[in-house]
Amino acid sequence: MLADGRTRQAIAEEMMRRWGYRPRTAWRHAHGWSQDTAADRYNRLHDEHGRAPMSGTRIGAYERWPHGGERPRLEFLRGLAEVYGTDLTRLVDEDDLSHLPEAHRLTLLELIKARSTDPEVQSEQPPTYGRIDGPTDDDPQHEVVIMAAHESSEHAEGAERRDIGEATLEQFRADVTRLAWEFLTGPPLPLFQEMRRVRTRMYAALDKQLWPRDQAELYFLLSALHALMANAAQDLGYSNAAEELLRAGWVYAQGIDHRPLMGFLRGALASVAYWDARPGHARDLAFNGVLYLPDGPGAAHLHLLGARAAARLGDAEAVRRGVQAGRAAAERPYTDDLHDEIGGEFACSPAYQASLAGSAFAEVPETEREAVPLLQRAISLYGEVPAAERSYGTEAMTRVNLSRLHVRLGDLDAVDLEPVFELPADKRIDALLNVLKSIHRELTAPRYRGNATAAELRDRIEAFGRETVVNDLRELPSGG
Repeated sequence: MLADGRTRQAIAEEMMRRWGYRPRTAWRHAHGWSQDTAADRYNRLHDEHGRAPMSGTRIGAYERWPHGGERPRLEFLRGLAEVYGTDLTRLVDEDDLSHLPEAHRLTLLELIKARSTDPEVQSEQPPTYGRIDGPTDDDPQHEVVIMAAHESSEHAEGAERRDIGEATLEQFRADVTRLAWEFLTGPPLPLFQEMRRVRTRMYAALDKQLWPRDQAELYFLLSALHALMANAAQDLGYSNAAEELLRAGWVYAQGIDHRPLMGFLRGALASVAYWDARPGHARDLAFNGVLYLPDGPGAAHLHLLGARAAARLGDAEAVRRGVQAGRAAAERPYTDDLHDEIGGEFACSPAYQASLAGSAFAEVPETEREAVPLLQRAISLYGEVPAAERSYGTEAMTRVNLSRLHVRLGDLDAVDLEPVFELPADKRIDALLNVLKSIHRELTAPRYRGNATAAELRDRIEAFGRETVVNDLRELPSGG
C-alpha cells in the first residue's frame, strides 16, 4: 500500500477491517513498530528530562484497554497521536468511547464531530495533529479550548479519587479512642503491641489517594497514637524510645497545626525528661506546652508538670505559682477533640490534678505538709470514679507518693501500700518502681533501724520489684 502511495491511515484502517485490530494496535503496526519501539519513539518526542516514563509494557496495556490493561489518559493519546502522525480521535473506537468516563467521552465526541465527515478524503491526506478539519476549519483554537477543558476535568477526576472511606476513618478514630481508654486500666505491653498494629494500618492508609481532610484526620490520629505508644514505652522503662515516638508524633501534629495535641506532646516529653532526671528540661518543656494549650484541664496538666519539675529543682516559689496557675487554667472553659472527644489517657481529671499538685508539694520541705491533704483528696476522687475509667497507674503513683511522704515525716502507721502491692506483675510500671526504690532508701535510714514495720515494708518492696514486666523485658536476650 505504501508503494501505491497510500497513507499510514489507510493502512491502519485496512488492518482494522481485515484482522479486527483495535485502533492503537493498528496504527503501531502501520508503522511496522514493536511496542518497545513505539515507547522509545514516544520518549524521544515527549520525555525532555530523560526520565523515560513510557515502556513497551505500558504501550501494550493501553492497547488492550478496555478489555484488560490500563485506561489511557487523553494526554497520552494526544502524545501518541503525534508519534503516529495522526489525530487522537483516530486512536479510539466505539468500544473505547463506551467505557470512558462521561466527561472524557463527550470531549472526544466533540472532537470527532469537528473532524471531517468524509473518511475517504481524510484517509488520503496525511493528517496533522492539532489541526481541526471540517466545520471548524476556520477556527484553529477550537481543539485547544476543548483539550484545555478536558485537561481540567481529567485532573479533577484524579483529585476526586479517594481510596479510603468514611467507615475506615471512623474505625481508626474508634481504635485510638478505645486505646486511650484501655490505657487507663490495661497492662502496657499488650496495649503497645495493639497500638503498633493500628499504626501499621494507618501508615498503609497514608500511602493511598486521600482527600486533604482525610490526611489531616490521619495525621491527628497518628500523632495521638504515637503519644499513647510513648506513654506505654515509658511505663515499660524505655525513655529513649518514648522520646523518639513523641518526636515522631510532633511531626504529624505540627503538620496540621493541632495546638492542643502539640501542647499534650510537650507535656509528655516533659514527663519523660522528669523521670530521666532532667528536671530543668522537664520544666521548660511543660511551660513551652502552655504556649500551645493555655486553657482548660490540658493546660492545668502542663502547669502542674512544670511545678513538679520545679519542685525537683527545690524552687518552692515556682511550685506554688505552677499549682495556682494550674487551678486557674482548669477553671477556664475550654474543650477540644483530643482531651474531651478522645479523652481517656488524654484527659486530666480532677483526681489527677490533685495528685500532681500533691506530688509537687511533697518534693519541697517547705510545702511537704501541704501535700498530704492534696494526695488524700486525689485518692478519694479516684475512689469515686468507676473502675473501668480509673487510671490504675496514676492512682497507684498517688498512693506511693503519699506513703513516701508519710515515711519521710516518720508516720509509718499511715503508710498504706497494700493496693499497690496487689497489682499484677504486668501492671508494675517503671515509675512505680522508681518511687518505691526511693521509699526503700528512706526506710534504711538510721531512724528506722530495728523498726519491724520498716523492715516488713522493705521486704515487700523488694518482693514487688522482683516480679515486674519491666524486669522481664530487661532480662530478654538482645532482639527478644
